[in-house]
Amino acid sequence: MRRQQERFTEAQYDVIVVGGGMAGTCAALASARHGAKTALINARPMLGGNASSEIRIHISGADQGMKQADYAEGGILYELMLENKARNHNFSYTTWDMILFEAAKKQDNLTCYHNTVMYDCEVENNRVTAVLCVQETTEMRLRLRAPLFIDATGNGTLGYYAGAEYRIGSEPKSEFGEEHAPEQANNDRMGNTIMMLAKDQGHPVPFIKPAFAKTLTEHQLRNRIHCPQMRETIDLSALPDPEEYKRTSMISSAANDYGYWWCELMGEGDDIIPEFETIRDDLMAYAYGIWDHIKNNQEGVHAHGAENFELEWVGALPGMRESRRMVGDYLLTEVDILNHQVFDDAVCYGGWCMDMHAPHGVKDEDRLPSDCYYYHGVYTIPWRSYYSKNIDNLMFAGRDISTSRMALASTRIIGCCAIGGEAVGIAAAKCTEHGVLPRELMPFIGEVQQAILRDGGWLPGFKNEDENDQARHAQITASSTKAGWNAQDVVNGVSRKIESALNGWTSDGIGENGETLTLDFGKDVTLSELRFVFHSDFNYPIRVTMAPNRQRQQRPGVPAELVRDYDVEFVRDGQVVHTEQVRGNHQRLNILKVDAIPCDSVRLHVLSTNGAPDVTVFEVRAY
Repeated sequence: MRRQQERFTEAQYDVIVVGGGMAGTCAALASARHGAKTALINARPMLGGNASSEIRIHISGADQGMKQADYAEGGILYELMLENKARNHNFSYTTWDMILFEAAKKQDNLTCYHNTVMYDCEVENNRVTAVLCVQETTEMRLRLRAPLFIDATGNGTLGYYAGAEYRIGSEPKSEFGEEHAPEQANNDRMGNTIMMLAKDQGHPVPFIKPAFAKTLTEHQLRNRIHCPQMRETIDLSALPDPEEYKRTSMISSAANDYGYWWCELMGEGDDIIPEFETIRDDLMAYAYGIWDHIKNNQEGVHAHGAENFELEWVGALPGMRESRRMVGDYLLTEVDILNHQVFDDAVCYGGWCMDMHAPHGVKDEDRLPSDCYYYHGVYTIPWRSYYSKNIDNLMFAGRDISTSRMALASTRIIGCCAIGGEAVGIAAAKCTEHGVLPRELMPFIGEVQQAILRDGGWLPGFKNEDENDQARHAQITASSTKAGWNAQDVVNGVSRKIESALNGWTSDGIGENGETLTLDFGKDVTLSELRFVFHSDFNYPIRVTMAPNRQRQQRPGVPAELVRDYDVEFVRDGQVVHTEQVRGNHQRLNILKVDAIPCDSVRLHVLSTNGAPDVTVFEVRAY
């Protein structure tokens, strides 16, 4: 029989993002919000990648496990996590999936193709002209065209098919002068991991080992913390900061109910990607072997205390840490990170430790699963690391950006990938607006930086210099001010506390009639938009997580410090000419759009917070 006529669809966009992890999701949302007609190609049925319910890696970032909370990532990522915090009271990954799905579904200018795999691309004159995809659920073949593409696949799959330059493995110390790089180049890679979750049933539950599972001894797992007692017995003396290693999430999965990030394998061949399925099968054997050891170990070396625990979930899709790194006009290195480099064309920042995992994962029995090199502070990543050196219209977002392997040990973390994705999405929209290719965007990179700040993000070394922001020139007064805070600082250009610099206003309590912050422009202005950045206290994490100790760090509900109910009064010649009311707010960044209103001052009248005794505002903008 002849095959029926093949179903084939073509579509044209301004920007196409391939890959629906946190980097790709934030890139697509940012591109669409900034006016570009955007498509998001997602091979999975849900968004989030490693942070989704399929894999369940919690989102870490520059705060280094709350060691330096002031540097937590903001922007779209923080907005999504706050939305989740308002609606997800018990750390449900299904609800988190819903939050991401809803954000993409309701976004204007954005079309999502789920269950859609890019299997090839078309290239002409060093430019990608189309991606070829198949949507497995509908048997539909797609040819999607655009002048600009963002590779957020993690593996750099689009770049690989397009012929973009890339690297794998470790560079030698001599190439970049990286302190912790190996003396000789090698093909080591950080491996793939599957996670597991168990539940205490309150009574003994047996576990019958499956035939495919490994048999593992206490000696084999001597450097892998798999029960609480090992926190004190494992030898961490070779690490640069053993106590910090204990405090951070690197060994937080030592309880019996959640683990194990160190159930990790890189494969045996030259390329980790073709071995993905083999590695997955081996990881399954190790994961169930670890659980068998915890449940049925008879060696008596450690009391695992798992008699009442039953497996509730084991991931079937491994999370990947490392594969290809695409080459841009600049390769970020460990030297840049440890020097806290601030680039003129910075569009992102990172702060996670130099976290290099044992190359063979759980098979490296004589080694700790990770070597962590800690430092204080953050570094920036330049725009030149986010686009291809040789494919003119291709950008990157996520762990496939242009870095050395040592730098990847920090930049691969999900929080960094997400805010980098947002920056690339904004940049893609700016390329569309100015009619330029990514490399040609350099004269306009200041617009990208200012957009990141305006949208609730942060870039170390940069501040609000938006000429259209009328609030920058206003005189600011407040109904009350706590000692050490200054109302005028809500327009100092920095929208968060950074160590000793408070950068905002806090009231001295909340009066019976609320608290008021007044912007006096000293002249008539016409406003159509106001932006407020409220306090949410980065000292308390808000991410969805399976880790019990990370759950205990959090508070129920939305951050108490966030302003909840407020009015905004537009005043002219002493008379209120218009009032806007906001009730039940749970977001840090509030954008209030109105019809053009002539006024000479604006009053933010805060009626209540979500529980805090003071009102804190970090930034006010007026357009």
